[in-house]
Amino acid sequence: MADKHQPLSGKVALVTGAGGGIGKATVLKLAEAGADILMCQKKPESLQGLADEVKKKGRKAVWTGTDLGVMEDINKLIEKAKVDFGVIDVLVNCAAVSPFFGPVLQADERLWDKIMSVNLKGPFFLSLGIAKLMIENKKPGNIINIASVGGMRPDPMLAIYAISKAGMIHMTRMLATELGSYGIRCNSISPSFIRTRFSQPIWGIPEILDMVLKQIPLGRIGEPDEVAKVVVFLASDDSSYVNCENIVVTGGMYAG
Repeated sequence: MADKHQPLSGKVALVTGAGGGIGKATVLKLAEAGADILMCQKKPESLQGLADEVKKKGRKAVWTGTDLGVMEDINKLIEKAKVDFGVIDVLVNCAAVSPFFGPVLQADERLWDKIMSVNLKGPFFLSLGIAKLMIENKKPGNIINIASVGGMRPDPMLAIYAISKAGMIHMTRMLATELGSYGIRCNSISPSFIRTRFSQPIWGIPEILDMVLKQIPLGRIGEPDEVAKVVVFLASDDSSYVNCENIVVTGGMYAG
């Protein structure tokens, strides 16, 4: 029986975008729950400190640089998972980019390709590779995708990003439908405004923050830990019959 304080004891989790706000919080919460961690991001220098934090919690931590927009990097990451851990039990697709904030009419092909390759293509092929590794080892597992409420509703000034997250939500459902028979559960999480550097251009402007808070019944934006806790729930047996779902973490934003 799993330790209720460490429901992921003996498990290995792979977290992409591990150096970001939600990514870092996810790594630490998974480690607290008992998981060993393989973490990556495009510029991995800051991951050494995070790895040290994981090790202080008594868990193994391995980090590497990976550009999720490059297939060669994705394949190297899957191979590293095999060599260092043998199998991955939990994959958290957290890496994302959003280099364009502006009217949709100003979007161009370069931006489209960049955002789609990291936010959708990369997570898709990484998920396939890790799922194959789970199946080869005859182990059930979890794939958890960090999407966005922008993928559920039109998100002005963030058109390509929102479209990529809509694709991620549907990708989750497709993977859940086809991989469930192997014991692999696939779910997504759609946060709204979370206090991270990624979203600071929005919540860091008082006028915009005030406008946003008026739409949130709880009256505040979320913290990275509040998303990470949902990741741990989905990764554990506490959610053993939760599959093909998109869990919204918004403080009630867009309610009704």
